Amino acid sequence: MARLDWLRQRIADGGDSIARRYFISNGFDGTLTSIGIAVGSYLSGVPSGITIVKIGLGAAVGLGTSGVWSVWEIERAETRIEREGVEQAMLKRLGDTKLAREQRRARRFHAVMSGLGPIIGIVVPISAFLLAGSVLTLFEATLLAVGLGVALLFVFGAFLGSLSRQSWVVAGARMGIAGLVVAILNLFLPG
Repeated sequence: MARLDWLRQRIADGGDSIARRYFISNGFDGTLTSIGIAVGSYLSGVPSGITIVKIGLGAAVGLGTSGVWSVWEIERAETRIEREGVEQAMLKRLGDTKLAREQRRARRFHAVMSGLGPIIGIVVPISAFLLAGSVLTLFEATLLAVGLGVALLFVFGAFLGSLSRQSWVVAGARMGIAGLVVAILNLFLPG
C-alpha cells in the first residue's frame, strides 16, 4: 500500500523531473528510430508490414531494455554516492532507512519510465504496418507511421512546452520537425 501511495504522490505532484526526462528523452529516441525503421524498410523493399512490425518490436525490446538497465545502474551509482555523502555528514550508516527505501523506489520508477519511453515511441508509429496489405498499401502504412511518429514527437514537445510555460504549439512543432528530418534523411541513404 505504501508503494501505491508513493506512486500516487509522484503523479499528483506532476511526476518526477528525472523520470520525465528519461521518459521523454528515450521516447524521442524510440520514435526517431521507428521513423527510420519505417522509411528505411520501405525504401529497402521489405515485402510485408508484419516483417516491419517484427523489426520494430526487436528495436523496442533493445531500446526498452537499454533504458531500464542503464538507468537502473546510473541511478544505483548516483544514489549510492548521494547516500554516502549524507552518511559521512551524519557519521551514521543509512542502509535500511526511509531515505534508502525512497532511493530504491525512485530508482525503480526512473528505470521503468526510461524503458517505457522508447517502447511507446516505437510501438505507436510501427503499429501502422499492422494495416499494411489489408487496409493500406506499404507506402500508405509508411506515411501513416511517419505521421504517427511526428504526432507523438509533437505531443512530447507540447507536454514539455506546457510544463515550462512555453508555447506548447511551438515546442511541439520543434520536436515534430525532428521526425520529418529523419524521414527525409532516409530518402538519401543508399538502398
